[in-house]
This record gives sequence, C-alpha cells and structure tokens, in this order.
Amino acid sequence: MLNYDEKRSFIRMEIDCDITYKLADSDILHPGRCSSISGAGVSFIADRFFELGKAMEINVIPKSTVTPPMTAFIEVIRCTQQGESSYEIAATIKSIKGS
Repeated sequence: MLNYDEKRSFIRMEIDCDITYKLADSDILHPGRCSSISGAGVSFIADRFFELGKAMEINVIPKSTVTPPMTAFIEVIRCTQQGESSYEIAATIKSIKGS
C-alpha cells in the first residue's frame, strides 16, 4: 500500500469534458475543455488569457448522462499559457448554482 499524505482539502479528479464559460458581466458563452475538478476548484483550457481575480460562470458538461451538468461561479487564481492560442485556467469555486 502506498503511503500518501494528501495536502488538499478536497481530492482533485482528473476529467476530460466540455465546458462553457462566460464572464460575470457578459452573456457570451465560450467553449473550453475541463481537465480537473475538486470540491473547491476547477481547471480548464480556454483560448484566451484571463487576469487573476476575474469572475466567471462555468457550465461543466459531463460525457455521461449518469453525471448531471454543473453550473458554478468561479474566480481565476492562475492563467498559464499552454500553446500559441491556449491557456490553462485554474479557479476557485465560489458557489454552485442550484437547479
């Protein structure tokens, strides 16, 4: 058995699914790709840079219908360029929108 001391409050799950996001002050939806999610945060790939502290609404769209979609309000904590036109966005989940 491996001995691993998890430092996070919530376990991060690696996922690969579609995501849409929009800025808090906009109605324009943009597509992205979710790469990981936890009870406190999310990371996804976007086609543009976002400043730290930027507020957004995201909609995570799972591949399977067994898992329902999730809409959450997030705040960007990191934005790292991954390629010429892609960025990894790391964000804290501020709240989850109820159905």
